[in-house]
Amino acid sequence: MRSRGPGSSDGRPNIALIPAGDRFEDFYDKIGVSLEDFRLRQSGGWLFNYVEGLKHQGVSTVLMFGSARVAATARFVHKPSGTQVCVIPVSRLHRRLRNFAMRRDSSAQAWTSISSYSALPMVRLIRELRRHGCAAILCQEFESPRFDVCLLVGKLLRLPVFATFQGAFENHAGPERIIRPITVRSCSGLVIGASVEIAKVKARYRLPDRKIAHIPNSVDVDVWAPGDPVPPPRLQIDRRATVVAWHGRVQVERKGLDVLLESWRRLRATRPERDLRLLIIGWERDGDLLRRLIGELPAPEEVVWVDRYVHDSVEVAGYLRAATIYCLPSRHEGFAVAALEAMACGLPVVVADVPGGSDVFRTGRSFAGIVVKPEDPEELAGALGELVDSAERARALGTAGRRRVEEEFSVPFVGRQLWDYTCSRGMRDGCDS
Repeated sequence: MRSRGPGSSDGRPNIALIPAGDRFEDFYDKIGVSLEDFRLRQSGGWLFNYVEGLKHQGVSTVLMFGSARVAATARFVHKPSGTQVCVIPVSRLHRRLRNFAMRRDSSAQAWTSISSYSALPMVRLIRELRRHGCAAILCQEFESPRFDVCLLVGKLLRLPVFATFQGAFENHAGPERIIRPITVRSCSGLVIGASVEIAKVKARYRLPDRKIAHIPNSVDVDVWAPGDPVPPPRLQIDRRATVVAWHGRVQVERKGLDVLLESWRRLRATRPERDLRLLIIGWERDGDLLRRLIGELPAPEEVVWVDRYVHDSVEVAGYLRAATIYCLPSRHEGFAVAALEAMACGLPVVVADVPGGSDVFRTGRSFAGIVVKPEDPEELAGALGELVDSAERARALGTAGRRRVEEEFSVPFVGRQLWDYTCSRGMRDGCDS
């Protein structure tokens, strides 16, 4: 049985994009975003860049979430992008299983996995796919029970099912140990930006090349663009200061913020005469830990922290334009959109050599930035110092980075790759137009 419905207004079909997590609130509660905030103000990031990229191909996207906070399926239009959004109530069985899993030892991951399989009621999901005339399913993260459920739904409706990689860890627990290898091999294709992750997936699941598309995340080069370098007054940063910036979710371990602060300590110790500032933009539940680490620095007042989740990409881009250098010291990335955003703003970038991080560059210490060993504050401080001391080199790298983003990571360019791949791997409706 084929999914039927109105499709997009120009005759091309809708694609259902299903973000990771059992519930909307599993992710958005962590960054303080309610459904109403999401509807009215949320913008940017890989999710809406995918939406905009497909829109450039004349394709509409429907976002489908589960939630424990709605009693019936809620449908609304995402105001910043005009995207259709469906929020489906999670099943009663899922609520009971998750509560049971939470009462057990935290290491009992199998129960959490089992509860995840029951999160989205399949009947409701099928109903929404038909209602919106979806011709394919694109699921965030294939290393998740949500993906396995989407694969089954796709088989029932005879729809191609694709999945992206945005940084999930392989963590097969409970039934996933048996199910995941089957679903990965049975899906229409995987979209992965990190080259190292592609090699791992090929080896782990014995997948042929045609099943994997090496497609990066994208950036809106109109929003993220060079501009007035004067710091916004709210930052209280002198325009003559050299500013090292970082932005994202405040996850100290994953994002390497402890490494960043230690490298900052070393940078300041070797250049006490320089007017330097560290600009941090973002918030999450590790905020208290980050605040403590900042307080342990010799001069914590030199760290300027925008301690909140900023919904508006335009606002974040304005902060980045006030910076001189960008740093991404992560221990783990899916594909470093934050680094691409900084490059698009014309900043030279220093990035840790981890999958999904160094992929934004070509090779080594050339072209658009500097790659350093992960978890090495000494090498990171040296690379930052190199750019602090040479404004000419910093400008050259920033210019090269902007050009690279325009040529290879713009929303229309990546959207075309995504559309071409879905058409080549089973998507039929609308592919001939």
